[in-house]
Amino acid sequence: MKRILIAEDNDSNFILMTYILKKYYQFDRAKNGQEAVDMVDKNDYDLVLMDIKMPVMDGMEATRLIKEKRPDLPIIALTANAFDSDRQLAFEAGCDEFLPKPISSDTCLKTISKFIDD
Repeated sequence: MKRILIAEDNDSNFILMTYILKKYYQFDRAKNGQEAVDMVDKNDYDLVLMDIKMPVMDGMEATRLIKEKRPDLPIIALTANAFDSDRQLAFEAGCDEFLPKPISSDTCLKTISKFIDD
């Protein structure tokens, strides 16, 4: 089973993601960008779902650091900030895709499968 890191500081958003993903993927949680970077260093993930606004280190900086070490690891930005400028910044940071919150389970699963399902 493919393994996903969910970088999300908000408990209710994390619970929603677990509901969407639990039948199809294994997953771990990072509660801030620094935890996400550290967990990617120590574990073999197939994909990262990255919240952009988090404490300690935001998702943009975490994405940059992860992509320096694992350029082929797909990172999907998840954010309530769905302006074109936010989308552009996410792609500049290294995100491979951008999904606005609130996210539908169908859209989430289809987007993930583009990157990691055989």
